[in-house]
Amino acid sequence: MQSRPHPNLVPLLKPSLALSAAAVLLAGCGGGSGGEPNEPTLPPPPTSGTPGGSIGESQRISAARSTATNNAACTAIAPFYWEVGDRNAARASGSVNRAGNGTVYTADSFMPLASATKWLFGAYVVELRAGVLTPQDVRHLTFRSGYTSFSFCLPGQTVDGCLAVPASNGAYTASTDGRFFYDGGHMQKLGSLVGLGNLNNGALATEMRSLLGDDVALSFSQPQLAGGAQATPADYARFLRKLLGGQLRLGALLGTQAVCTNPDTCANALATPVPRTESWSYSLGHWVETDPVVGDGAFSSAGAFGFYPWIDATRSWYGVVARDAAAGSGNESASCGRLIRKAWVTGVSP
Repeated sequence: MQSRPHPNLVPLLKPSLALSAAAVLLAGCGGGSGGEPNEPTLPPPPTSGTPGGSIGESQRISAARSTATNNAACTAIAPFYWEVGDRNAARASGSVNRAGNGTVYTADSFMPLASATKWLFGAYVVELRAGVLTPQDVRHLTFRSGYTSFSFCLPGQTVDGCLAVPASNGAYTASTDGRFFYDGGHMQKLGSLVGLGNLNNGALATEMRSLLGDDVALSFSQPQLAGGAQATPADYARFLRKLLGGQLRLGALLGTQAVCTNPDTCANALATPVPRTESWSYSLGHWVETDPVVGDGAFSSAGAFGFYPWIDATRSWYGVVARDAAAGSGNESASCGRLIRKAWVTGVSP
């Protein structure tokens, strides 16, 4: 296992900032201040029936397994666990190991989710609002609220306690309001605004499960809404199946209210963890992989330690690449995971 900073000190995948007179030079692109964000063009969800088309499941499994075990983007991140499924169940999975490394990840491996927590919190807020978000909710969930100085939470704090200490966590910066800035402060402040302020780790997990379902057995190592959750791949897969099956309202809202995130191509974006060579969009607590070259419109929420959950653009399939690696490993897991997704959807290993 690679050594890594303690998860309480590196809770999410943070961008490094390089300021210039024109903009912050990072990959991403954000929505305009004062108006409605521009939404990416997304394919409609399937209307009925079982996904699959003319490609047989055995062909999909073979292609996905070959990609996970042989493609360089995936062998580079081993060991890891992968899974692909639909709204009903997992359809294929496997543990990819590394010679000389005794770590084996499975569906039941408990691990930090880091920024994959964001998707869970987005779904929680949508349930809390019965599917009707306020403009304030949208600004916070699309990282345009101006709360852009988050550092970390401590395990024994409450949600509001973390906003107060360190003091920067609850700081509002007017110059970033209305512009996309990837930061945990947006969600921490929204958690306080929706009534979670007095909750510690245990109470926060109980409250989240009350709306997401007790079968999604998440917990918190720190009361951070954007990066403090822990779970198993099996638990997160149940959450993704609920999005696909319509048991959670966010499933019907995937990709809505999305904003651009690449400062190189969007004046209203300031900071993103996505490599600057790609331009993704950001929706309600999750990414939309809309890059015109390598993107396929999938929805995802990669975490800093390598946990990468996704739902494909047609909302037919979900997947997980799961590992607990060094901080900053989310992009590498995404590179592998999207190839597994492509192999499954097309039946051909890329």
